[in-house]
Amino acid sequence: MTEVHSKIPVDSDSGNIMDLFNRGRPVRACAPMVRYSKLAFRCLVRKYDCDVCFTPMIIAADFMRSAKARDSEFTTNNTDRPLIVQFAAKDAQTLADAACVVSSFSDGVDLNCGCPQRWAVSEGYGACLINKPELVKDMVRHVRNQIDNPNYAVSIKIRIHKDIRKTVDLCQKVEAAGVSWITVHGRTADERHQPVHYDAIKTIKDSLSIPVIANGDIKSMQDVEAICELTGVDGVMAARGLLANPAMFARYEETPLQCVWDWVDIAVEHGTPFTCFHHHLIYMLERISSQPERRVFNNLSSTSAVMDFLHSTYGST
Repeated sequence: MTEVHSKIPVDSDSGNIMDLFNRGRPVRACAPMVRYSKLAFRCLVRKYDCDVCFTPMIIAADFMRSAKARDSEFTTNNTDRPLIVQFAAKDAQTLADAACVVSSFSDGVDLNCGCPQRWAVSEGYGACLINKPELVKDMVRHVRNQIDNPNYAVSIKIRIHKDIRKTVDLCQKVEAAGVSWITVHGRTADERHQPVHYDAIKTIKDSLSIPVIANGDIKSMQDVEAICELTGVDGVMAARGLLANPAMFARYEETPLQCVWDWVDIAVEHGTPFTCFHHHLIYMLERISSQPERRVFNNLSSTSAVMDFLHSTYGST
């Protein structure tokens, strides 16, 4: 069975995604991840206490230009909620148009202001937008004004400046424009594996009245608790931590075998292409398998070979 774009709009007016921030504990979010945070993986992490999922980044202009892009880039179903659709955009009307297309199938849109890849920045997308606060403010306001549902979220995901005062200024401007929350990846656009600047995230949180979500190097619930204590944020967003252990938010220290078999079932049900199916398992098994086992597993080339390996190595659940 292949993935099918949901044709049944869910009544978004019946709930408010901002209620997630009123539960008395940090919101747990699955990050937008190119190739990885697709419908099947979102279904998996939702089984293990993930509160909200983000789609992979979608280029809004391509999405609006091509029906083929819309069908391939955005796939959902009626259980895939709460869902935030992340767009890369560089002009307000294109972002608002894309938001209008997905608003019946999602709970909000997120503007990518953090992607540091050279191609994105050279096209005017991603991390370069943190240096264009007036444009970002205009984009947020356009979406706000053109979506009828007052509960529909408009958020941004940013990286930080070397001078944190510039980041605070950006955040306060978009707060005034009506942004729902801000996700802060605590690194500059030039930083990759350097330590996350949690002090900067705290400074941003202390400067705003809206919720702030922390992102960067969150690999366990101990990390979640430590970062929330350190920064006072309202939620956390994990990327590689969830790839390695999709059950992390349910307090598993490493991927439980039940989660591995859940992924097999979900991926088969959704018709997930083999490469994606296999890559997720490579991430999930890395901490729970030996080096010789990984060497064999990583070179498998068919679903049946993967299933045989899992059964013979780990048994069924």
